[in-house]
Amino acid sequence: MNPDSASVALVTGASGFAGQHLTAALASATVWEVIGTSRRTGQSSERVRSVACDMRDADLVKRVIDRYRPDTVFHLAAQSYVPKSVADPGATLANNILGQVNLFEAILSVGIQPRILVVSSSEIYGAVDAGALPVDEDAALRPGNPYAVSKATQDLLGYQYAASAGLDIVRVRPFNHSGPGQSDRFVLSGFARQVADAESERVEPSILTGNLDAERDFLDVRDVVRAYLLAVERGVSGEAYNISSGAPRRIGDLLDMYLGMATRQLTVRHDPARMRPSDTPIIYGDSTRFRAATGWAPQITIEQTLADTLDYWRSHP
Repeated sequence: MNPDSASVALVTGASGFAGQHLTAALASATVWEVIGTSRRTGQSSERVRSVACDMRDADLVKRVIDRYRPDTVFHLAAQSYVPKSVADPGATLANNILGQVNLFEAILSVGIQPRILVVSSSEIYGAVDAGALPVDEDAALRPGNPYAVSKATQDLLGYQYAASAGLDIVRVRPFNHSGPGQSDRFVLSGFARQVADAESERVEPSILTGNLDAERDFLDVRDVVRAYLLAVERGVSGEAYNISSGAPRRIGDLLDMYLGMATRQLTVRHDPARMRPSDTPIIYGDSTRFRAATGWAPQITIEQTLADTLDYWRSHP
């Protein structure tokens, strides 16, 4: 790495699903020196330096910020699994909210002025009336679970620190995204793993499902990462942007697509344990504001996303 010729990009949550795709995208461009933080030190490479940093530790966060003095911060670190947030709300709220406060306070204390990307979530909108869809950034926030509450708070803190402390913050609200490398705790990757396992005859030829009638706005993680890069390059400081396809897709229809890709005949079985206690029937987003500001548009089809995710699990038994 050569800090004299490259801008320093700090990615929190670098070992997470989107974080891994983002650090790979940054590392492929020679303009970045990439610092990736996670709770435990990962494997550094020529282009990415892995740093252990628990975002809940204010002193440690300050030391990392002072050591690397980033030009851009991509704040992705969060506990993002909704059922876990329901099982232990306090831990999710403390992790996601306190971690971001520590980041902002460290930046102010060190006295640098990086561009900061705060990654919120479409979950902050909660249940939206059908007549108000697609939901835009001016919609009321009605978070329906502790994870969503934590992301709404992160979003509002981003606004507050930009308005009152002068930090250069852009907020993004990505809708559901999937792709290769995602945990099987999430619906599309979970389906893909079950298909791959059944194809290999490690398990019986069936797929366990939750609510198949819910409709969501799905994107490929690689399109979302490209959106993050455009947001820091062209986004307006203090603004919030939806990142969405603008089209709802029924989860049962996506499962049918997976079944069509399977090399083995599979049956579908309902699993009550996979149902959420509070589940929005349908939501999809309006990303007009972001598209106008950045020129972004999704490039990867849902068919490609599903195929690549299935191939990932076939190669990771």
